[in-house]
Amino acid sequence: MKTPHVSHQRPEDENLGVGANMAYGLQHVLTMYGGIVAVPLIIGQAAGLTPADIGLLIAASLFAGGLATLLQTLGLPFFGCQLPLVQGVSFSGVATMVAIVSSGGEGGFQSILGAVIAASLIGLLITPVFSRITRFFPPLVTGIVITTIGLTLMPVAARWAMGGNSHAADFGSMANIGLAAVTLVLVLLLSKIGSATISRLSILLAMVIGTIIALFLGMADFSSVTQGPMFGFPTPFHFGMPTFHFAAILSMCIVVMVTLVETSADILAVGEIIGTKVDSKRLGNGLRADMLSSMIAPIFGSFTQSAFAQNVGLVAVTGIKSRYVVATGGLFLVILGLLPFMGRVIAAVPTSVLGGAGIVLFGTVAASGIRTLSKVDYRNNVNLIIVATSIGFGMIPIAAPNFYDHFPSWFATIFHSGISSSAIMAIVLNLTFNHLTAGNSDQQSVFAAGTERVLRYQDLAALREGDYFSEGKLHDCDGKEVPVIEVEDHGHGEPRTVHANSSEHA
Repeated sequence: MKTPHVSHQRPEDENLGVGANMAYGLQHVLTMYGGIVAVPLIIGQAAGLTPADIGLLIAASLFAGGLATLLQTLGLPFFGCQLPLVQGVSFSGVATMVAIVSSGGEGGFQSILGAVIAASLIGLLITPVFSRITRFFPPLVTGIVITTIGLTLMPVAARWAMGGNSHAADFGSMANIGLAAVTLVLVLLLSKIGSATISRLSILLAMVIGTIIALFLGMADFSSVTQGPMFGFPTPFHFGMPTFHFAAILSMCIVVMVTLVETSADILAVGEIIGTKVDSKRLGNGLRADMLSSMIAPIFGSFTQSAFAQNVGLVAVTGIKSRYVVATGGLFLVILGLLPFMGRVIAAVPTSVLGGAGIVLFGTVAASGIRTLSKVDYRNNVNLIIVATSIGFGMIPIAAPNFYDHFPSWFATIFHSGISSSAIMAIVLNLTFNHLTAGNSDQQSVFAAGTERVLRYQDLAALREGDYFSEGKLHDCDGKEVPVIEVEDHGHGEPRTVHANSSEHA
């Protein structure tokens, strides 16, 4: 008799249908729109481009981000991890690219484009090295990185809630923060409603309602929506042919290294959140898609591409794991890149509304990391101090943004990102203490001793008068050995030991 074939569908392969894909995809676009627009805005202003050219830079970034998202989610042979990851212009290269264009050296803006192309090609060639490091990313490391991603994004949410533009007269006003608070309350109320559909769309609905409220209060301005062209295709090499300069390429190579570390962390993080397997092959496909997208983006006038951490938070908070949802979001980004009119509509959403939603989104990322860290074994090891040191190290550039100002520029570029700081520290400490075990003592540290002596009431209640523990065995008051069995503790995700004649129920 033949055993029937059972199909094991990956959670990310579920297709929710056109309507759901469009609704949840739009939610992803709204979540990352502010971030994807900010980078070309900053670099365009630093390069002294006209407002019209900055507009073209923004359109190019939307278009390139959409193509990169489609490649990452749908995939081609050897390219794309097929996970729900939204791609967009990486923030990690902003300081470096501004430094290149402001240095007064040769090439100007064209040297940025050339440096991105060359550095991304080098990154593409070294991805096999990065794709073989999955065994060095246990829950201890991924939990630290996910937690840090959420924590490092909180200042972004705070600035959004205050109005986004620190030079504006109303930055940090009660009106802006109040609008953010209303949006936050709307997210929480809509999440509590019994309908699963409304609950999952709570972020999008809260943003729409928040924008309508802002419109009535005179805090939203849609007058610029009708200004400018309705349709426009990003022209290849509109800003001139890329130029290649050694110093610019070298500095961008450091940015690409940081991007590879962050993208590796994001791929592993979203895999952990949705509960799917990410092996070295899949990680390599994702990194190659990242680097290929980064090589192509400068042709249209965009920059390095990487996964957006805030959208990892959206996957966690909504529970929508489908990559087709994110692929639909990528299609929206391509359309927005071709329709500046639609881009201007979304750009009119008040930044304070984004801030209110961002608090929930980014907090959810940190909470997901804490949930992952709860699976780590802290008994008789230094895992607790690895977590403490890595997260603390990652918080340094967040707590003191000018901490690395006097360090060498290559060092500052790497460690100015809290995500890469904590990721590097977690990997190094995990290797030092858990892989290179030579010299480790039996009782690792006071931290291990502190956590090892915690007993729960249920464990004590299972003991009887006169029970004692000797030579690794439990005995009753008559000296007879009490059989010990493993019981799966579903509340804590790991087996624990109780004696067989206990009255405790599993």
